[in-house]
Amino acid sequence: MLFAPELERGRLLRRYKRFLADIELPTGEQLTIHCPNTGSMLNCMREGGDVWFTRSNDPKRKLPGTWELSETPQGRLACINTGRANALVEEALRAGIITELAGFHTLRREVAYGEERSRVDFYLEYAEGPAYVEVKSVTLGYPDSAVAAFPDAVTQRGAKHLRELASLARQGVRAVQLYCVNLSGVEAVRSAQEIDDAYAQALRAAVRDGVEVLAYGTRVETTGIVIDRPLPVKW
Repeated sequence: MLFAPELERGRLLRRYKRFLADIELPTGEQLTIHCPNTGSMLNCMREGGDVWFTRSNDPKRKLPGTWELSETPQGRLACINTGRANALVEEALRAGIITELAGFHTLRREVAYGEERSRVDFYLEYAEGPAYVEVKSVTLGYPDSAVAAFPDAVTQRGAKHLRELASLARQGVRAVQLYCVNLSGVEAVRSAQEIDDAYAQALRAAVRDGVEVLAYGTRVETTGIVIDRPLPVKW
């Protein structure tokens, strides 16, 4: 996935009200841009650090740009736009990069399912039956560690998705939790039990019920992002 239009660079002044970020351009101009991330963004941004954003000239938009990448305190690159994860996964699925999910003949997105009225990110149809795939974007890293973690804040919605997948698995339907790691320099993924113990317990329960857990790393660059390798998961 290439960024279009090309990203512009700035310096982060502050992020506030969850969806707003003030940045300063190399020219000294200051802008307020949209922050498309509802999480805490723990350890994936720092005031004074570099950020990259897409600019919009749409007169109907309230803000002139969208924050895409961030320099982390550890010097990594993180894609903080969580909306990119599903597009990256779809690209990888269609290219056959996610080998565990290869061979489908139909791909549908945002399909309603489950007892708790959820919408699955991907519904894949195979000759032998369907697979339901939930995607989570991972950006939480720690100093002196190549292991990323999810979530970066308490997520009741994430736990609900695991319960929905577990229910499918108990019925004999293929159910998959896929972590898209949008952070450079990562070699494995784990559940962030220290942040959300309920989510960590839900993940372990889902695994016991037969939910498949996959993680794929990305190559994050200022020109684009691509899913390029499987990663081990520690739950």
